[in-house]
Amino acid sequence: MKRMGMIFRAKANKALDRAEDPRETLDYSYQKQLELLQKVRRGVADVATSRKRLELQLNQLRGQSDKLEDQGKKALALGREDLAREALTRRAGLQQQVTDLETQHRTLQGEEEKLTLAAQRLQAKVDAFRTRKETIKATYSAAQAQTRIGEAFSGISEEMGDVGMAIQRAEDRTQELQARSGAIDELLASGALDDVTGTSKDNLSAELDRVSGDAGVELELERMKAELSGGSAERQALEGGAGGADRAAQQDPRFDKQQ
Repeated sequence: MKRMGMIFRAKANKALDRAEDPRETLDYSYQKQLELLQKVRRGVADVATSRKRLELQLNQLRGQSDKLEDQGKKALALGREDLAREALTRRAGLQQQVTDLETQHRTLQGEEEKLTLAAQRLQAKVDAFRTRKETIKATYSAAQAQTRIGEAFSGISEEMGDVGMAIQRAEDRTQELQARSGAIDELLASGALDDVTGTSKDNLSAELDRVSGDAGVELELERMKAELSGGSAERQALEGGAGGADRAAQQDPRFDKQQ
């Protein structure tokens, strides 16, 4: 089971490697960084809003404290010490609230400054990552295009490999057919196979036909020679007979008398 699990994980990892596009991964990482930056900015805005509310409350409490102080002064001026004491007591309670709010305000202000600085740093990192991301994507696209061009020229790409295999299979099939055709011709010539169409003969028949043909040619040649020789003899005989007759006439006494 462990081996099967390892094989499954290895195959799954290989499939993921083939399916993974670094450009998509970079874009996804950049999107996540933008989301984080947006959250930090919202945090800064929330802290700033809380700080502003505290400032408004502080301003109200300080205004009330100043008003109570003025009322206490007026009460003393009018000889109403009791009213002055009451105003100062209320003012003391407000002053404690002011002190607490000022402490919270300083805390929020410190948090706001930290978040603002963190947002600025994160913004710088996101900008740098975006620049690097685009550079890597452009470089990857160029390398991918160059690789595809190189594979096309070298014929090692998957598409060109399929074409090359088809060409190789066609060549192998052609050679196989040529070899089979040559073997059949040799078998027919040797007489090991019979030509059912009658268009092929064995070696003996072919040799007899050739000898018969040669003999016929020789006989025809001899006949022509004989005809030529016979014609020459007849002409010589005719010419010889005519000359003998002339000579006999010249020797005849009557030939002289006629002359």
